[in-house]
Order: sequence, then C-alpha cells, then structure tokens
Amino acid sequence: MQDYAQYLPEGTNLALMVQKVGSTTPTIDYHGQQMALPASTQKVITALAALLQLGPDFRFNTTFETRGQISAGALNGDLIVRFDGDPTLRRQNIRNMVAALKKQGVTRISGDILIDTSVFASHDKAPGWPWNDLTQCFSAPPAAAIVDRNCFSISLYSAPKAGDRAFIRVASYYPVHMFSEVKTLARGSAEAPYCELDVVPGELNRYTLTGCLTQRADPLPLAFAVQDGAAYAGAIVKDELQQANIDIAGHLRRETQVTPQGTILAQTQSAPLHDLLRVMLKKSDNMIADTVFRTIGHSYFNVPGTWRAGSDAVRQILRKKAGVNLGNSVVVDGSGLSRHNLISPATMMEVLQYIAQNDSQLNFISMLPLAGYDGTLQYRGGLHEAGVDGKVSAKTGSLQGVYNLAGFITTASGQRMAFVQYLSGYAVPPQDQRTRRQPLVRFESRLYRDIYRNN
Repeated sequence: MQDYAQYLPEGTNLALMVQKVGSTTPTIDYHGQQMALPASTQKVITALAALLQLGPDFRFNTTFETRGQISAGALNGDLIVRFDGDPTLRRQNIRNMVAALKKQGVTRISGDILIDTSVFASHDKAPGWPWNDLTQCFSAPPAAAIVDRNCFSISLYSAPKAGDRAFIRVASYYPVHMFSEVKTLARGSAEAPYCELDVVPGELNRYTLTGCLTQRADPLPLAFAVQDGAAYAGAIVKDELQQANIDIAGHLRRETQVTPQGTILAQTQSAPLHDLLRVMLKKSDNMIADTVFRTIGHSYFNVPGTWRAGSDAVRQILRKKAGVNLGNSVVVDGSGLSRHNLISPATMMEVLQYIAQNDSQLNFISMLPLAGYDGTLQYRGGLHEAGVDGKVSAKTGSLQGVYNLAGFITTASGQRMAFVQYLSGYAVPPQDQRTRRQPLVRFESRLYRDIYRNN
C-alpha cells in the first residue's frame, strides 16, 4: 500500500479494506481496524437500517386533523397540522391540503392552528455538527416540520457609497426577517479578504447578516437554513389559509406532546422510502438521512425520535436483522455530518457484505452513485482516470480533510469486490489549494486501476 499512499499529501491517514463479496478474508487490509470519520458513508448504514425497520414502501405522512366538527362553513375546534418529518414536503403540498379543506366547505376556523411536531423531540441539530455550518442549507436542521427543505434565499445589494450599509431583499413568501449590518467596501479594499460575511440567527427565524461586501453591479445571491422549523411551517400554513380566504379566530400554537389522532381532514404523503433513499445516496442528501434516522428511532422504540433513539435503534436493528455488530463504532447521526461519528473499515465491510449478499431483496446497490454516470461519483476524477466508469457503485464521504469511499467494484474478470477507503488528515499548503485534489486523483486512479485489473 505504500506504493499508492506515497501519492497522498504528507501526514494523510489512510485506512483501506478490499474484499471479495462472499469471502471472509480481505484481499487488502491496510489499517482495517483503525477508527475513522465515516462522513457521508454513514448514509449506507442509515439506509440499510431504514429498509430493515421501516420497509421500502414506508411513506412520511402530513395531515390536517381536528377533534371538532365542521358545521355551517365553520370548523368548530382547532386545526391540528401534524408534521411527520417529511424531508420532501413542499409549500404546494400545504396549499393542496388547504384546498381540500376549502372543498369541504370550511371558511372559518373557530379555534387555534396547532403545529404538531411531537414525532420528534429534543434538539434538531446533532451533537458534533460544526457550528459554522449550521446556517448552511446542506445542514438545515432535520425538524419534524420541514417545508421546501427549510432553506430560503435572499439577495444582498452593495450600497452605492463605500462605507454605507448593504441592503437585503427577501421574497415576501419566505416567513423570515433579515437585518443587514454588512458594510460596503470599495473595490480593491485591503480589508476585503479579512472581513467575511456571517449570519447570526435569532429566535423566530430572525437573522442578522454581518461582515463586508465589496461593491458590485449585481446582487449577491445567498441561501440560509431555517433554524425554527415549527415557526416557519406554521407561518406558511397560516398564510395559505388566509390566501384561501379561510378566517382564523385563534392563534398559532405549538404542540410538542404526543396526542391521539383526530379526524383527518386532508393529508399528503411522501414518495416511498426506497425512492427517498435513492436520492439520499445518489446526491448525499443530509436532510433525508437525518429525518430517516430520527424516524427509525421513533418507529423502533415507539417514542419521539431523538438522536439517541436513532443511534440505539440502528445499532440493535443491524445486530438483530443483519447480524452486524457495530461494536465500538460511534453512531451519532444519519448523515455523517457529525465529527463525533467513528467507524472502522472492517465494520463498514460487514455492512457492505450483508448488502451484497442480500441485494436481490434489498435492491440497494443500484441506489448508490455509479462512477462516471450519476450522483456524487459522476465526476470523480480518480475513478475516471482509473478506467472504472460504470464499474464502481459507491457512497462518497467528504468533510474538511476527509475523502472517503465505500461500495463495490466489478473487476475485469467479472468479480464483485467490496471496498472501504477512509482518508483523513488530507491537507495541502495554502499555495496548492487550487490543485488540492490532484494527489487524491493520482492515488485513486492507480489504486482502483490495479484493483480492477488484478482481481
């Protein structure tokens, strides 16, 4: 392995295992017991546990309910909006449910609008998520109430005069409040490289943008993660009801305690779980991964979904249903965003072996990105140069200094092999940042070319 590792930057940590499907003996075992950050290869574990516990046909369900009665155009009671953690719910779905309510003759709600998020409990952000990523849309909190991926866009305009405050425009359909404390800098300002934009979230989806913006002709488009999913969804529900000319006598309220189901007035469902997992694995979708992870805990223990419940459930499901013991692995979330996660190539190899040997029932491998064709492997330079486009189906995993792969390669002889590559501590000098992936490409192209040709 030193012949391949020499291409990596000095100080890089490499752990690698390659094994024929169905074999118990690795072809390559290079630090296979070494614990490493799985990053998004964690999604392989999440997907397997979800299929085993929830089943491929599971759907998230969002409902309008009541414990009251409809009479003479009035809903006499509260309207309960029960959110189920659907990561694909759109505003249009809520609009359609409002239309279904209107079709039943409802023009007035005498009670409150209850935003029920009791399916999940505790924090919506997992332990070990980097704080500076929390306002980015790729790490939007996987709350019970999610609308349009809990992500909103703004436009930031520089002021005509340097030194003045830049101003923000937010589309009126986003129920958020943005405030600018951004200073406009003249072009070429020496301050520019060291005055970075930052966003400070507050309560009820209030955000303050700070830092600097160099003068520019066009607005700067930005996107941020919604921090309070229940407030955001509640405001959207209220707005859609008002747009449909349905009067609301009461107020918006949150319901975090589990309550019996009422009479369903309208509902919308997600696509089947298998379809969601395909998107999750192909595109490395964190929102789907973490809502599914919390839902696994909710389903397995029949309690509100928390990170702890999801972790314990995944561990027990894999042991009891797949015979995979996660041992001293640390499983904190479903996406792999947490820096607390730890797993060895040997343990991930057990997961991959189970998947491969049961793929006729799971239909799992086809959900993974295919090198050169789709998902996060469509443009993987090292695999393309290795000549294995169409031969590798694998999940990628990337964090700062981390470049992981876990999946399968079909060799020149037709042999299917499972492999786990965990690379961390990958760093290049500042002057090499633009070409920082070149050592990775050289390493992967030589390694996977030889695995393909020689097995």
